[in-house]
Amino acid sequence: MEAIINILPETDCILEGDCRTLLRRFPTEHFSACITDPPYNYEFIGRTWNEDEITRRLERIQNSKTLVKNIPYGSGLAGGVRNERWYARNRENIEQYQKWCKEWADELFRTLRPGAYVMVFNSTRTIAHVQVALEDAGFYARDILVWRRHSGIPKGLNFSDKMGKLGDEKAASRWTGWHSCLRNEWEAICLLQKPLLNNYIETIKKSDVGLLHAEDGFGFASNIIDGIGRSLDDKTSEHCTVKPLDLMRYLIRLVVPQSHDHIVLDPFAGTGTTCVAAHEYGVGYVGIDINQRYCEIARERLMVIGQVPTQKALF
Repeated sequence: MEAIINILPETDCILEGDCRTLLRRFPTEHFSACITDPPYNYEFIGRTWNEDEITRRLERIQNSKTLVKNIPYGSGLAGGVRNERWYARNRENIEQYQKWCKEWADELFRTLRPGAYVMVFNSTRTIAHVQVALEDAGFYARDILVWRRHSGIPKGLNFSDKMGKLGDEKAASRWTGWHSCLRNEWEAICLLQKPLLNNYIETIKKSDVGLLHAEDGFGFASNIIDGIGRSLDDKTSEHCTVKPLDLMRYLIRLVVPQSHDHIVLDPFAGTGTTCVAAHEYGVGYVGIDINQRYCEIARERLMVIGQVPTQKALF
């Protein structure tokens, strides 16, 4: 259910609802940056990523043989016979996902200041589609950042093991060490920027954003982010794909000067990690999420650190 907000506060709020709708209620050039982690492209066609859908997918996987049980089960897109229909459906799913990204990116583009940066997490397989969708909305692609995280479990096919189970020992021996995928050790962060006003000088005078804080006395920042993992601050086990608070702290410092004049937007706020990091850094925040329970957790986290959001969802 989408929240009905009569008067939107300018900053420091967690709003419940569809960001495609709620962003229309914010003024043009309101936000200084957007850092967000939208739902990845897991069987996106015909689905709504609300609490019921996430619960359905999590319950579906708990009694399965799948090793990773904290991520919502994707779909029949992952397995099945690789026939012409399978590839067509896979392509259709990607096109629908890219179209959906373009829908929220349109309003995002309008509400960001000139020169503002956008950082969007996504899977290594579909990050290109996210980038194209945001470019179609008007953003300029700057880079793909690599967050090197804890090594995942290979989810593909061990062909030798499979053939051994089928009784074909000759094939099992020949294909030892051959798999259908690599171990996934990184997550992609697409870095885009709203176009400058002619140059950096004019943009900074107008927007006070547009540069990267790439040098801080400890060397020059790289587009590979290493050494940031989970910590005791990441107390949001109810969310299936929460990002480390230290990572969000780093990203905010990278793109926004420390000033109360700036507001960081997260249109897929989840349990509020971006908003917590923004408040700690000393900038404003607006978090939006369609999941009521996640919004409740985000508000609880902000209350713990002494920042009570000024607006709750009204139904």
